[in-house]
Amino acid sequence: MGPVEEMLARVVKETGAAHLTLIDPDTQGPEKAGQMAKAAALGGTDAIMVGGSIGASGVALEETVCEIKNESQLPVILFPSSVAGLCSNADAVFFMSLLNSRNISYIMENQALGAPLVFRYGLEPLPMAYVIVEPGGTVGWVGDAKKIPRNKPELAMAYSLAGKYLGMRLVYLEAGSGADEPVPLEMVKGVKRALGETLLITGGGIGSGKAAKALVKAGADLIVTGTAVERTEDVTSFVQEITEAIKSR
Repeated sequence: MGPVEEMLARVVKETGAAHLTLIDPDTQGPEKAGQMAKAAALGGTDAIMVGGSIGASGVALEETVCEIKNESQLPVILFPSSVAGLCSNADAVFFMSLLNSRNISYIMENQALGAPLVFRYGLEPLPMAYVIVEPGGTVGWVGDAKKIPRNKPELAMAYSLAGKYLGMRLVYLEAGSGADEPVPLEMVKGVKRALGETLLITGGGIGSGKAAKALVKAGADLIVTGTAVERTEDVTSFVQEITEAIKSR
């Protein structure tokens, strides 16, 4: 376990939950991304995720990561949709497999192609099982996911346990960017009960501190907000609302 993963685990242990701000390089320029990261840091976010379903790659990705690190001083974790979503100037990468994808490239091919780059760049790999829940949003379509029905928590538990038994130390339940609702609370409860100490991340459709708090109470260890951060006019206040709601300190 590397320093970024250790930090996240420590924050969860000490405060009850951690918050990650997701920034997509494809939705704004590097300078604005840096400003968003700085504002999120002031609001109490614990790390910045960088990635997106489409277009988050190349020079724009590298420059976005550079601006974020300059402005926020927070760890930057890549959230790649493919091998093209890797760059050398981040701190870590969610080395993830989209377990309920129909397409082998999202389960293992991109991982095999990306592994040598992760090694060469010296990125800290965070082994993660990625599971898409209805409605799934853009990532569900791009990743060709057989989305978990919202009324079938047992299926989410099965995939999550498979990830745990394969050695993945994090599980991410994703409802999709801009979803109308977060992952169902009963699903979160069931998955966390099965996972035990394995860290559970939830994202998609989380638009308020109240929603985030309910997810943490149900068992989520890390909360991800992305679209809601992009849409708000006051990033610091929004992130602070989330972090104050989910942290017990």
